[in-house]
Amino acid sequence: MKRFYIFFAFLFSVITANAQFGVGGGGSSIVGKISGTLIDSISKKPLDYASVGLFRVGGKSPLSGSITDAKGNFRIDGVHPGNYNLVITFIGYPTKTVGPFTTTDSKPDKNTGVINVSPGAKTLKEVTVTGQANLIENHIDKIVYNAEKDLTSTGGNASDVLQKVPMVSVDLNGNVAVRGDQNVKVLINGKPSGATAASLSDVLKTIPAAQIKTIEVITSPSAKYDAEGSAGIINIITKQTNISGISGSVSGGFGTRQNNGNFNLNYNKNRFSLSVNTGGNLTWPQTSISDFNQHFQYGNTNVAQSSDGTSLVKRYGTISSVTASYQFNAFNDITSTFRYNKGGFNTNSNNTSTRTDYNHPDSSYSYLSNTLGHNSFGGFDWTMDYTHKFKKEGNNIVFSGEWSHSEIITDFTDYFTPQKLTNVKNNIDGINNEYTFQADYTLPVNKVLKVEAGAKEVIRRLSSNSQAFDPSGNDFVYDPLTSSVYDYNQNVTAGYTVLTFTLPKGYSILAGGRVENTSIHGDPQSAGETFLTPFNSDYQIYIPSLTLQKQISSTQTIKLSYSKRITRPSLQFLNPYVSQTNKLAQTVGNVALSPEVSQTIDLNYNTFIKSSLLNFSIYYRHIDGVIENIANHIVVDSLIGTLTKYQNADVNNSFGFNFFTSINPIKILTLRTNINVYTYSPTPYAQYAYYFTNTATKVQYNIFLSASVTLPKDLVAELFALENSPRYTLQGQSPSFSLLGLGVKKQFLNKKASIGINTLEPFNKYKNFNSTTTSPGITQTSHFAFPFRSVGVTFSYSFGKLKFATPSQKKGDVDEEKQGDQGIGGAGGGR
Repeated sequence: MKRFYIFFAFLFSVITANAQFGVGGGGSSIVGKISGTLIDSISKKPLDYASVGLFRVGGKSPLSGSITDAKGNFRIDGVHPGNYNLVITFIGYPTKTVGPFTTTDSKPDKNTGVINVSPGAKTLKEVTVTGQANLIENHIDKIVYNAEKDLTSTGGNASDVLQKVPMVSVDLNGNVAVRGDQNVKVLINGKPSGATAASLSDVLKTIPAAQIKTIEVITSPSAKYDAEGSAGIINIITKQTNISGISGSVSGGFGTRQNNGNFNLNYNKNRFSLSVNTGGNLTWPQTSISDFNQHFQYGNTNVAQSSDGTSLVKRYGTISSVTASYQFNAFNDITSTFRYNKGGFNTNSNNTSTRTDYNHPDSSYSYLSNTLGHNSFGGFDWTMDYTHKFKKEGNNIVFSGEWSHSEIITDFTDYFTPQKLTNVKNNIDGINNEYTFQADYTLPVNKVLKVEAGAKEVIRRLSSNSQAFDPSGNDFVYDPLTSSVYDYNQNVTAGYTVLTFTLPKGYSILAGGRVENTSIHGDPQSAGETFLTPFNSDYQIYIPSLTLQKQISSTQTIKLSYSKRITRPSLQFLNPYVSQTNKLAQTVGNVALSPEVSQTIDLNYNTFIKSSLLNFSIYYRHIDGVIENIANHIVVDSLIGTLTKYQNADVNNSFGFNFFTSINPIKILTLRTNINVYTYSPTPYAQYAYYFTNTATKVQYNIFLSASVTLPKDLVAELFALENSPRYTLQGQSPSFSLLGLGVKKQFLNKKASIGINTLEPFNKYKNFNSTTTSPGITQTSHFAFPFRSVGVTFSYSFGKLKFATPSQKKGDVDEEKQGDQGIGGAGGGR
């Protein structure tokens, strides 16, 4: 019952806060919008990313503002009746004031039409370079990467885009890390997805780059966000349009490695909007080469085992979504999204293995193995958000609900010739249902203080059904003794309060606290393993957050942040059944695992110098209860293998710095750099010190470099390179990763269409990856080579006629749309 007390306590605080601060005072409740389009008076081309400020006639301070989109369109919402001027600023252009424009209760909306802006002394090429500099933006609580400006990711997928986002790295297997930590919470449009929770790396490969508008990286989330994810939050924002009319786009890419396609259609009319998006990914069959070696030396045992072979992989995926929203009036609106995903991959591996017993040379032998695998995943996410705006500007409450459903199938069969190991067949079906209910309340008390509070309930129901089969002649028969069912229930109840103080002399404070209670019930069932019994776990954690920011000047900001995060062990880590996907490298979960708890202090400096951006941060992170996989030797059918079990094994203290910049040394050239360097320095708990083999502090890094050139006749070229160091654990290291890419794109039809060519790793057909694991009596090394070299052609085309239509409305019934921070949506939805 504890979690329900938390939930209702915070809902009660929301209601009483509304009463205590006197919301709903007198005055006109009518608000409207001012919209228009900016174009260059000479070239007649739209001015994208120009600033439009809203001033009362005679006023000296802006009331609101907007940034124009790629077509020069702008829109300022929440405008009360009155007389206004617009002040337009854009690098290379003199500041221009237009107006006055008048809005009234009966006509709350004003469309200014086309506004011509005359260029100043700087050339149009300088303006184009400025647009490239906006690829990266720095906000008080996040870094924003404008993926739609990314040339070399066109035709790729979400993993390709994430490789170039500041502070983010992606390894060979698609595992995402922020500042080297893979415990990341990934959201789509501010919402968690059951698909990403089940198989994040696979789902990211199904999202076409053409679907992505921006990617937000939140390294020090405030208390309004879920506490999950020690490294922070990545929020993938997909493309949508808030402009009246019908519009759409089609894009894709065809290459020697993978093929992508994406279709987007948007309809907006008065208070109703509809967006449909569908995309897919298909890779050509890819053959990888592997070499695996083990050496066991303990007691009287001195055995070496090796395996080398090839693996053929075929991968596919698709993701589609429909979003509909309707604004009943200026105070109430509702939005719903249904997202469907489906994907999978098939494998066919052939290996030759050799066993050498140095104490008994005559007993050495070799054998062949063939593994057939089928992996598929799919499901849907259905979200519903209702927003009620009170009469006080900025005062609102949002009620949200979500249902995420996913299904994962993992089927594999191992054949051995001669049968030194027993043939294996296993079919594993997993089902995940997640239900979320939350309420978020925002109250601007005055110009100094804003209060946010909310409550959330997450109900997770997971089930895994493993059907094992015993060999019978040339076939298999079902074995109920080794088959199993595992049901896992998790409930998380949370409540939070966040206070934002806007103080004189450019100071601001963001302070908050969050309480989360987690209840877990696991029920393993197997006829052959009666010793496994149901288990329960219940823990509560308090999550404080604090950010102090100083606006040094209009171009310089410094901020100091503290955040506390947790990483709950996943179903894989808790599953008590042994996974025999590889009989000689088995894994098993641990029902006694506790969550990792991390605390991070981050000092960040950000500055703009003309059209260049520089961002530098130093940070310290302390993690308690780090979950490590610890290997021990086992005997399998007279062969020796390893059994890896997950443990809360150590404490890690990490120091690091991150530096990224975007500069324009000459008019046509933009250079971008992202460097992250950090330490790995674990201190094992006493009971695991015996297994500790990485004894020295390790330095790890992620480096990204790129150069883009804007040429005449709408021709753009970009070159990038990235390098990720090995990632260390208590018992070894995972492979390093590097990548080189080049892209060229030509735009035509007034930039509505483009065609380009991309290449990855033009000088290397295969990328090589090496990893090691060392435990007392065990040494393992592996070499893996994967085909990366590829060449592809990309295309895109946008269609439709967009306009800012002023609908005919009754008094008090205004077409008003929500917008995110500086026009980048989704910032507040990940709670």
